[in-house]
Order: sequence, then structure tokens, then C-alpha cells
Amino acid sequence: MFVNWRDDSHPEGGGSERYVHRVAEGLAAAGLDVELFCAAHGRAPREEVVRGVRVVRRGGRLGVYPRALLHVARRRPRLVVDVQNGLPFCSPLVTRAPVVVLVHHVHREQWPIVFGRLGGAVGWWLESRLAPWVYRRSRYVTVSEATRTELAGLGVAPGRVAVVPNGVEPAPRVAVRRSATPRLVVLGRLVPHKRVEHALEVLARLSGRYPDLTLSVVGEGWWDERLRAEAERLGVAGRVEFHGFLDEPAKHAELARAWVHLCPSVKEGWGLVVTEAGTHRTPTVGYRSAGGLNESVLDGRTGLLVEDLDGLAEAVGRLLEDEDGRTAMGAAAARHAAGLDWDSSVRGWGAVLASARADAGTGSAAGAVVEDVDRLLVALLHRGGVGVHDGGDARDGGGTDGRTGAEGQEHGQEGLHAVTRFSGGRRRSATVDARTVIHNAEAPAIPSARP
Repeated sequence: MFVNWRDDSHPEGGGSERYVHRVAEGLAAAGLDVELFCAAHGRAPREEVVRGVRVVRRGGRLGVYPRALLHVARRRPRLVVDVQNGLPFCSPLVTRAPVVVLVHHVHREQWPIVFGRLGGAVGWWLESRLAPWVYRRSRYVTVSEATRTELAGLGVAPGRVAVVPNGVEPAPRVAVRRSATPRLVVLGRLVPHKRVEHALEVLARLSGRYPDLTLSVVGEGWWDERLRAEAERLGVAGRVEFHGFLDEPAKHAELARAWVHLCPSVKEGWGLVVTEAGTHRTPTVGYRSAGGLNESVLDGRTGLLVEDLDGLAEAVGRLLEDEDGRTAMGAAAARHAAGLDWDSSVRGWGAVLASARADAGTGSAAGAVVEDVDRLLVALLHRGGVGVHDGGDARDGGGTDGRTGAEGQEHGQEGLHAVTRFSGGRRRSATVDARTVIHNAEAPAIPSARP
């Protein structure tokens, strides 16, 4: 069972929610009974099956937390994955089953931005003090070495943290070409810590040099009106297109039309949109301090990382002027994206779940999951891929499995992305080596049999 604040149908859903769904779908395709509990919202029913995963929606923004604990206590799942988006669910308080914690990034900087000084201090205490204590016997998963390092700063031993990066769906075919005039794009939830204002400021600073420069803003959120007012204040409202929510084909069309993608977030665990932009040969400019962008953006090769707003404007201007350099970075971004796939991510999760069950020893919780996890490992390790859905909007019975294109097959083995590592443990029927290395172009080592 996954417990998460939101699912990817939620109006405020983003890359974190996409990651959870793809992993859950992959585990379901491998033969596990998978359930996702998350907050309710008006765009989806209270319960449905989405590509093999039973999705249960109850509670609201904060009400989902106690409702999730009640649900875990009642359903008694064999394994629990707590998705900690700042606030912990604290599942170990209500279950004896193994609990794995998924943390995309640490929220130290976001808390005061969203909740003010006092509320931010409380939130940071919950994340930095309470959560590490509650999950002190749990394994963690994150999507980048940057977050793994941040977790170590909170007292989570690196040996308990697996790094399993995002995959990416093959880019859908789009009926658009690259814009004939300079065009920027920023994509994400319209909330303060995504700092879309910085993209507006870059547009304003470069407008004198590029009178036909435009900015496409894709996404929705409660910060929308403030951003529109800021565009008016900067005198660039006529150059900005606020699209709101777009479905997958329309979103990818915007990424394909743009010359440069901006990612000015305060913090990203990885930055899935960076990889999605890369599938369209669109390089990214973002902040080095954002954490996971240091791995999703290969500085100087697939995009540029900078220190501050001045650097952001300068880097974007440099890419707009240098067509050859921009094209080369776009091609490298496409190769980088081609080396990432969801099947590899799911295989990484298979190894983590096996290790979590091993950590539980011979107790009742471990015994309850041994058959399911062994079947999972057979499906994931011996067969290779599990056919994770391509990420369209269809529910069960819709869509087809996605595969990397020809260029991805040619360049996917180049290893442009960071190596993924996890620590494993012993178990009765199989073991995972203590420092097994998962590369997204390779499957993990097949565990050795035990009597």
C-alpha cells in the first residue's frame, strides 16, 4: 500500500505523483496487489482501479493524514510505502508491516515560504526531528544523491537510503515544430516555491534584446493570480501565455515549441519536467541550489545551472543567442532522457522491497510478504521489463506500453545520469548484495538462493 498526499489526477499533482503512479503500476504489472491511498478531490471518484492499482481517495489537504492511518490499520497491508511530502504519515505507529519511506526532497526552504515563520518552524520540526525518529527502523527511497545527502544531515544513515531515479515516458508525437521566434517555457504547479516569478523577470530583462520573445506558463495553482499581476507589473503580460492545466499531448507540444525550458524552483528532488523537456531536445536552465537538478541537468551538456536570478537571465540569453550550442545541448538532453525508463525504476523498487522485508527478519510481518516479494523479484529480475504504462490519461483498458525511440536505443547506454545505489540485507530465500549498483541501462543482480 502506498499512502500519498495526492495522486496524479489531483489538480495540484506533479512529478512526485507521477513517480508514485508509475512505480505502483509497475509493481502491479509484476503480480503484486497494489493500493494507493490519497486525498479526495473533485476530478476523480472516491475509488477506482487505475492500470492495475486500486486508488482510494479520502480526506482533504490535511484530513488525508489521519484517514490514511485509519485505512492502514484497517486494511493491514503486507508492505507500506509512506510518501513523505514534508509531512510524515507515520505508518509505523499503526502497523507492524515493513514500511519504506519515499522522500523526493527535503523541504527546509519551502516551509517558511508556504506557511510563514511560525508554521514553517513547526513543519520543519515534524520533517527533520519527528519523522526520522518515527521511521528510524525503515528503509528510505529517494530519486537523487542530492536528497540522499540531505537525509544524512537529518540523521538518516546513507546505507538505509536507496536512490531510484525517475523514469520517463517516450515523448508523444506532436504536430508542432520549434517556434520560429524565441520562446521560453516553464511548467509546474503555480505555487510560491516554484518561483515562476523568476521566469517572468527573465522575460522582462531579455525583452529589449528580443522584441518577439514569449513565455509559455503551463500549470495551475493558487499562486496564479499573483503571477498574472506580476506579469502586468513587469510590463510583459502581452508576452506571456498562461495555459493552466494541459493534457499530455498539449503539454508536450509546449515543450517541443520552446527554445529553452526554465526550472527556477527552490528545490526539486529530480525535476521530471527537465527530462520531459529533454525528450524534445529542449535544454533546461535552473538553479544549482535546487538539489536534484544537479543530476537531471548535466551542467554545460544538457543545460545550464546557475547561482541566482542574474545568472538565470544571463544563461538564458546566452542560449537564445547561440543556436549551435543550444542545439547541441538539446541533443545531449535527448540522450540523457533516453537512458531513463520506468522499468528500471520499478526493478530498483523490487530490490528495495526485498531488503525491507529482509530487515523485518523472521517475524510475522516478514513471513506474510515472502511469497509476494519472491514472485515480484522473479518478474522484475529474471524477466527484465514489466511494461509500465506510457503515462496517458486512460484508465484500465486504455493506452499502450511506451518504449524508448531509436535514438534512445542508440545512446541509452552512455551513462550520462548518476549511478543508482542501494544497500540490501539478508533474507531466507534470497539476498541482495550490500552495495549492489543499479544502472538504468542494466538490471540488478539476480539474488542468490538460500535454503
